[in-house]
Amino acid sequence: MKLASKATASVLALSCCLSSIGATSASAMTLMDFIRGGQGRQQSTQVSAPVPVNPAQTLNSVEPPRAKQPLPTVDAPKYYTYKADQMRLVSTVHFADPVVTGAVADASPTPIAVDAEVSQRRYLADARVMATNDIAKAIESYYADPSKPLLWVADHAVSDKAKAAMAVLADAGSVGLDPADYAVTLPSADAANADPVMRDRALMQFELALSSKILMFVQDTVRGRLDPNKISGYHDFKRKDVNLTAMLDVLRASPDIAAYINSRNPSNPQFMELKAELAKLRSESGTDGSHISVSLTGTLKPGDSSPEMANIVKAIEHRGSDALKAAHADLFSAYLGTPSYTPELVSLVEDFQREKGLTADGVIGPSSVRAMVGENNDVKIQKLVIAMEQLRWLPDELGPRYVFINQPAFMVYYYNNNQEQLSMRVVVGSKQHQTFFFENQVQTVEFNPFWGVPQSIIINEMLPKLRSDPNYLDRMGYQVEVGGRAVASSSVDWYGSTKSISVRQPPSSDNALGELKILFPNSHAIYMHDTPQKSFFKKDMRALSHGCVRLADPRAMAAAVLNTTVDDVAKQIAAGQNKAVAVPQKFPIYIAYFTAWPNKDGVIQYFNDVYDRDAATLKALDATSKARTAQI
Repeated sequence: MKLASKATASVLALSCCLSSIGATSASAMTLMDFIRGGQGRQQSTQVSAPVPVNPAQTLNSVEPPRAKQPLPTVDAPKYYTYKADQMRLVSTVHFADPVVTGAVADASPTPIAVDAEVSQRRYLADARVMATNDIAKAIESYYADPSKPLLWVADHAVSDKAKAAMAVLADAGSVGLDPADYAVTLPSADAANADPVMRDRALMQFELALSSKILMFVQDTVRGRLDPNKISGYHDFKRKDVNLTAMLDVLRASPDIAAYINSRNPSNPQFMELKAELAKLRSESGTDGSHISVSLTGTLKPGDSSPEMANIVKAIEHRGSDALKAAHADLFSAYLGTPSYTPELVSLVEDFQREKGLTADGVIGPSSVRAMVGENNDVKIQKLVIAMEQLRWLPDELGPRYVFINQPAFMVYYYNNNQEQLSMRVVVGSKQHQTFFFENQVQTVEFNPFWGVPQSIIINEMLPKLRSDPNYLDRMGYQVEVGGRAVASSSVDWYGSTKSISVRQPPSSDNALGELKILFPNSHAIYMHDTPQKSFFKKDMRALSHGCVRLADPRAMAAAVLNTTVDDVAKQIAAGQNKAVAVPQKFPIYIAYFTAWPNKDGVIQYFNDVYDRDAATLKALDATSKARTAQI
């Protein structure tokens, strides 16, 4: 049985990777785990293929053609219509007056002044405030306890502490939130000057309203406004817990309420850099007045001619680095705006492309044009707000050592001792086979891996071929098992179910996973791996796989995560054996999606929304804001 040709392997390399089968020594999750009901989520659409009683007889016999049947499919995860947390009325039925209930006596260790707070508290039961269920429960718990004092009202007036808290809420936009979500109306001057009953009713309404808005703000700063798992099936996060009931006690005891509330925002350097960029862009009046338009249809190649050449040169001069401008100063001063794409201009474009991390081939296409013209401030601000929301889904600190894959950038970064030590180009899932957004821990490097073909690829891509040519997998050198028993591809009834069928490609130079894979076992069976299809790394748009992450320099990444040398990795590969090696210590990996993200120098870079996830996130934020305006 000969192995697949390089051409076939190149096609199947697109299929990457949604699961794998390794040697029994490998500790990582495998395709067999999926098919046999082990780790991970199993595909809901499956088929079954009974092995014929006499496979040899089937092999040598000619069966009549089968009647055409609809082919089964495995559906990709979906994007959802976001359902925001609904608001409800805070129940004030148990907000009793301590004097009436006798809960506060003269001997109380924390007596409440009868002439002030006690007389006001009786009107808490009349307040009408809407909040999400968890916030409402926290408020109900706190104010039902008559021994706990008011938080924001003192001496029949709004306290200075309340005013300091409100100033923080009013500045919510600086941390990527919407100030309208946390707006609280102060009692009117008319109410303050009215009779004591009207005044105190207004103050108690304010007391509960401010408590609800501060809890909402703190909760949002810690975990974000959205539940990412409700945006799409491609998001996979455990939403952070925020102890809101305890939070009210902390707010009461805090000597500097503004400092405490602000401290709940993420404190990592990335968030601070996004925040600084947001402030800078908002300080500019919607535009910096320097936007240059380049209207180019198709691509412009060396030797071509285009009336847009003058705008291209102007855009590069504006957006290029000082070093690039100095290197091409003579060209900028001598250029007369001619449309010819001359060798001198090609050299300029190549240097600009190299500086922006693009393929430096001198061919001006959509990616190069975007790098030249940039984006206006409104678009950038939108991306920053989304990035700050998404960063709240991750741990407050990413850690001193971690791997960070940014899908829209098509890049992966390895950090150690809080410093970027390695970066490289990656290929991620296509729009039809998107890479998920989640976090995990790097655990294993597998050398000379088997490629276990996932059920989605068996059903969606191989099954049509197998129904017309049952020998297909035999000819291509793939191994087929039914119920754990090796069989010939031609002996399987491919019109039945594939539930008990596994297919894998043995280690070889043509293997779709190449020399190695790096595993962080997860329910999506996504991992990083090598690939024989090196040409994809030359492309600027690299959303081309079936979901896994292909590495431009897999040996360097394997050496980094194993804390060893590239030479040692090469020896492991040269041994030719399928072998799994555990990393010395597990550490985080973030399979992330940020269209605005700081580089190692703190400069914010902007990327295309390759999966339209920003658009879905914006819709979810809009749905959340609308839900929060629910009135009594």
